[in-house]
Amino acid sequence: MEEKEITLDNFEKGTDNPAFSSAGEETLYEECDGPYDETKEERRGEGKGRFSSYCRKALQPASKAKYFCKAHAKVLRRVALGLLGVAYLCYFIAACWLNFQRALALVVITAVVVFFICWSLFKKHCGAKVLLLLSPVWKCFQKSWPWLKWLLWVALLGGLITWLALDTSRNPEQLISLAGFCFLVLFLFACSKHHGAVSWRAVFWGLGLEFLFGLFVLRTTPGVQAFQWLGDQIQFFLSYTTAGSSFVFGNTLIEEVFAFQTLPIVVFFSCVMSILYYLGVMQWLIVKISWVLQVSMGTTPTETLSVAGNIFVGQTEAPLLIRPYLADMTHSEIHAVMTGGFSTIAGSVMGAYISFGIDAASLIAASVMAAPCALAMSKLVYPEVEESKFKGKGSVRLSSGEEQNILEAASNGAAASVGLVANIAANLIAFLAVLEFINAALRWFGEMVDIEGLSFQVICSYVLMPVAFLMGADWADSPLVAELLGIKIFLNEFVAYQQLATYKKNRLSGLEEWNGSQKQWISERAESIATFALCGFANLSSIGIMLGGLASMVPQRKSDLASLVLRALLTGICVSMLNACLAGLLHVPTEVGDCVSFLSTANFSSTSYTMYMCCKQLFASSLLKNGTLSFTGDWAGVAESVPCLMQCC
Repeated sequence: MEEKEITLDNFEKGTDNPAFSSAGEETLYEECDGPYDETKEERRGEGKGRFSSYCRKALQPASKAKYFCKAHAKVLRRVALGLLGVAYLCYFIAACWLNFQRALALVVITAVVVFFICWSLFKKHCGAKVLLLLSPVWKCFQKSWPWLKWLLWVALLGGLITWLALDTSRNPEQLISLAGFCFLVLFLFACSKHHGAVSWRAVFWGLGLEFLFGLFVLRTTPGVQAFQWLGDQIQFFLSYTTAGSSFVFGNTLIEEVFAFQTLPIVVFFSCVMSILYYLGVMQWLIVKISWVLQVSMGTTPTETLSVAGNIFVGQTEAPLLIRPYLADMTHSEIHAVMTGGFSTIAGSVMGAYISFGIDAASLIAASVMAAPCALAMSKLVYPEVEESKFKGKGSVRLSSGEEQNILEAASNGAAASVGLVANIAANLIAFLAVLEFINAALRWFGEMVDIEGLSFQVICSYVLMPVAFLMGADWADSPLVAELLGIKIFLNEFVAYQQLATYKKNRLSGLEEWNGSQKQWISERAESIATFALCGFANLSSIGIMLGGLASMVPQRKSDLASLVLRALLTGICVSMLNACLAGLLHVPTEVGDCVSFLSTANFSSTSYTMYMCCKQLFASSLLKNGTLSFTGDWAGVAESVPCLMQCC
């Protein structure tokens, strides 16, 4: 047989090559196994045919079931959802029947979910008809709006002035916070890039939404109870971190070492956030919040989505929601994105601050209040003077993760937090070491001119003390609040919150307010103001993080980003301070309670803040005249007055 070589030319011809043709296959078979036997090949084909027939018969029920499921997918889905709904309804009724008080949280969650499901179905099936019916009313409203809006503004302004006059008459120190709020807004207007182009609608609506939310959270009973409950649930939820960290590090380390106690919370929270993103819960929340801000303030969908996202995620994660649109955004829109990042904190580090002992309800309120305020102040400092490509755009598509299932989402969230945890740990080591070095250098320079105890904190306490006082802190507390502000701005908020947590622990443990000339804690009002003032990523070290994150998404706009970042940083710092002023304006002092009953039954072997305040009240009501000790106020005529006073001493 003539030999056939496989050449490059034949390979290029594909099937022309004899080795790849059916004839070539037969020839090769003959060379290997002798002559080609057609009978043997037929028998092999019959065997294969019988096996395929058996497989088809065996798989026929499965194929029919698959076809049936595809044909009736909608019906089956509805049946499954109906069965799940019935099962949940039975569970819900049983829970309420057994203990309604215990099931109250379940009732609230169920009511919220049912409301939004009904609203979604209503919009889908009846939305267009309702809009058509209401179109005459809407046209009439639009015609009347030019004079109606002025009437509305006058009514709102009159109501606000009346409320402030009545409210501040009981606590005049609140007027200082109001003055600080007005001063900061005027300061930012003075720093505006284009004074004549400011959209006052965005500014007033943003500040109004911030005020209304603050009023609901800090003053109304439902708001206080709801956010207190939410804060307690978050603290309870974060306690589950102990199960994982104690297994990996052991109980001793997580109880005694800060890194093993606090940083695992960041890992756990990041994992949960990733799962919520995969399920679409976070995107749904962000879209709803951004819709409220966009409709009321008249901002574009892109910048509004990013700022709303900052309530839950960090300064580099929120812009990922609008990554495809960053290249075409105006300078004002990019400034708003940056300001939103500087004005809020991420949910993952919020968990760490809560573990320090910082009030969870205040942290949540500060993050939510910062969103409309950041958008408003951004439009005040850098108004829109360009034509946005997204003006009037109905909706912006939210980017979602690439995870295939919930387990991958959880794993990716935990893995992504490793860099964040390492960054936090490295920054803490570096900044605390640098702070100690700066303090040592300042002490050395101070001793050269007989100034004792000069430090970075002391300098900040003097320089920023007027700002702290304008936010509403008492003059005695202002140096410590100013010190915390300085640490937050020039180092980072993590270190500042650690110091604030120390002051809070000292107060709650009942330590003396003054230890010589050093104040050991600040008042509850100053604590609340400081909590809001520190709630934001606006510090010098965040400039590099912000530029690095955004420049990696839109490298062609690096110069624009660099020109806007300092202005956005200043705006972010002032947004946190505006929140603090509002917290000072709306703060209600906590009543100590009945000190007579408390001290009469108190165990004086341990101290607490309540005991300290009651003893202070007892001292204030005591009166020594002509060698006779008497008491006034609630303690007048109380037999236990003298024994309690001796115990307090």
